[in-house]
Amino acid sequence: MKTREAGKRIRVNRGPAAVIDLSALAHNLEIVRKIVSNKLIIAVVKADAYGHGSAEISRRLVSLGVSRLAVAFTGEAKLLRQSGIRAEIIVLFDRTAADDYFTYSLTPVIQDKRTAHEFSRQAGKRRTRVRVHVKIDTGMGRIGFDAENAAAEVAEIAGLEGIELEGLMSHFSEADLADRSYALRQLNVFNAIRDKVSAKLGRHVMCHIANSAAVLSLPEAIQDAVRPGLLLYGCSPFKEGHDLRPLMTVKTGLLAVRNLRPGTPVSYGRTFTTKRESRVAVVPVGYADGFSRLFSNNAEMLVKGRRAPVVGRVCMDLTMLDVTDIDGVEEGDEVVILGSQGGETITAADLSGRIGTIPYEIITSLGSRAKREYVN
Repeated sequence: MKTREAGKRIRVNRGPAAVIDLSALAHNLEIVRKIVSNKLIIAVVKADAYGHGSAEISRRLVSLGVSRLAVAFTGEAKLLRQSGIRAEIIVLFDRTAADDYFTYSLTPVIQDKRTAHEFSRQAGKRRTRVRVHVKIDTGMGRIGFDAENAAAEVAEIAGLEGIELEGLMSHFSEADLADRSYALRQLNVFNAIRDKVSAKLGRHVMCHIANSAAVLSLPEAIQDAVRPGLLLYGCSPFKEGHDLRPLMTVKTGLLAVRNLRPGTPVSYGRTFTTKRESRVAVVPVGYADGFSRLFSNNAEMLVKGRRAPVVGRVCMDLTMLDVTDIDGVEEGDEVVILGSQGGETITAADLSGRIGTIPYEIITSLGSRAKREYVN
């Protein structure tokens, strides 16, 4: 990750700025390729590429040879098409806007027979065919065909007019746990359905079930294709880093620095009171900018390459830091919320561990609200 010199003064404005390192994206993609060999990579760029900006991320992935992308809903796919992305786009969840799939050449994931018949009807009306992937619920309990009857239903869908069955997929619920027994159970269910479908159709269908965690931990789950998301953005679902490089640095500048006497309360509810002569810096980032209120008295930011603790409650627009032990702090000094400065680093895993969540939530929350800058 490219870093900026500790202590650099920057213009203070509302909210954070996110610097997105596209060379780190290329590095992480290469790590995935080494693991999965010649298997197809379906890059997951939903939720605005996990807060990194789906158009820029997708554009770079396509330039690096990625031929298939995955989003959650058609609105995300339309944005990519309007940004000039011509790769195949698989839409994981949306089944309400059939017209968009044909207008923008999108690939739907079929979750039930009613949707399959609707796509068949729409394809027939247009005298065309639509490629589809079919989702099997192997134990996630969310969406997809029930495993018990899935093979027969998939075969029925493959025979519908205008339907070209391209893929068969499922999703792990806990491939990121040390105990992988349930993930293996899901995989066995999926493999049994895959074999039955192949027998019924007399041909093999592209199969994919491996998410980022499974790419790293379940080599037997790496089938015809994989669907990495978090890995591409430089975060690991495990404690091991796997030489991944985070793409995102989130920073801002100090709005003010105040000298406070001992016994001075800071922020709402007086949850922090100074115990000594203190210097408290005000950061123009709050929970409205994706920095959770749960970080109140429970996180750090980097100032002049040193860790400065968050003091008092995080406000909607502001957060306070104790910079008493950091020399020379002034208004306008750069503050790093996520990333590196002067040899110190705060990762998404560091922040998520503080509040009992996952790195996904940290990067999507901070990245989606930040003003972005892309570097190579």
